[in-house]
Amino acid sequence: MVLFGACNWANHKAKETVNKTGEVFAQTGSEFVNGVSKGIEKTFASEGKLSEHLIAAGLKPGKMTTHGSDSTTDNVLTAYLIFEKDFNQQVTAKVFDESGQEYGRSMLLIKAQKGEAKYFDFVFDQRTNIDGKGVITFE
Repeated sequence: MVLFGACNWANHKAKETVNKTGEVFAQTGSEFVNGVSKGIEKTFASEGKLSEHLIAAGLKPGKMTTHGSDSTTDNVLTAYLIFEKDFNQQVTAKVFDESGQEYGRSMLLIKAQKGEAKYFDFVFDQRTNIDGKGVITFE
């Protein structure tokens, strides 16, 4: 009976150890994933600037994200735009690197009514990789 009790005790301790290890791993794994996600969000936090003309026309910027089209890497800029006035204009988005060098340009005809807010995709040349460390202007 002592052997049976010792086996049960050993099984119980092994199970506790495995459970504790699993809890620590799960917590560490989720912290790692959360950290990576936050890092990616910061990486793609380019500064967005509207021209005075667009501001006067009632356009306000919202959140911007980037993603790829087909087999490309981050050549699509999705901009959430808010309209304080009726709007019907061609808008040009330009991307600049950290040193101020332009490396991408996309034009889009945007139509919206006062009070609306919508997502718009500016698709750049497939060789443009919006790295998120520079500036994006809207003119």
